[in-house]
Amino acid sequence: MQRYTKFSMLLHWLIAVLIVAAFALGVTMTDIPGLTPTKVRYFSWHKWLGVTVLGLACVRLLWRLCHAAPAYPSGMTKWQQSAASALHAVLYVLMFAVPVSGYFYSLAAGVPVVYLGVIPLPVLIEPNPELKVLLKDVHYWLNVTLLLSVCGHVLAALKHHFIDKDGIFKRILPLS
Repeated sequence: MQRYTKFSMLLHWLIAVLIVAAFALGVTMTDIPGLTPTKVRYFSWHKWLGVTVLGLACVRLLWRLCHAAPAYPSGMTKWQQSAASALHAVLYVLMFAVPVSGYFYSLAAGVPVVYLGVIPLPVLIEPNPELKVLLKDVHYWLNVTLLLSVCGHVLAALKHHFIDKDGIFKRILPLS
C-alpha cells in the first residue's frame, strides 16, 4: 500500500496537535470569568496557535497540490472514497476558515493580532461592534463544525484500522 510522504505525515500530525491545543485553549479561556492576566495570555496563545495552523495549512495545501495522496485501497467502496474525499476537503476548508474567522473577529473587536508578541499582523478592518458579534458566532460555529469533522475523521480512521483492517490508517502513521 502506498503511503503519504514523510513531510505530509509531519504536517498532518503537527497541524492536528495544534488544532487540538487551540481548541482546548479556546474552551478554557472562554470559561474564565472577567478579564484576567491569565485570560489575556491564553487569548494570545490561542491566536498564535491559529496563525501557526493557518501558515502550516498553506504549506500543506501547496505540498498536497504537488504530491498526490496515495490511492485508496481497492476494497474500499466508491461511496466511502467519496465520503473520505469530501471530509478531507471540508477539513482543508476549515483549516483556513477557522483561523481567518478568528483573526477578523479579533480585528472587529479592536484587538490587533501580534504573532508571538513580536510580529503585528496587518489590520485589515476597523473595529466594528456589529461585525464583532457576527464574527464571534461564525468563529464558534466553524469550530463546532471542525470538531465534528475531526471526530468523524478519527472515527473513520479507527474503523478502517480495527474493523476493516485494510491498512489505510498506516498510510499516515510515521512509525508503521
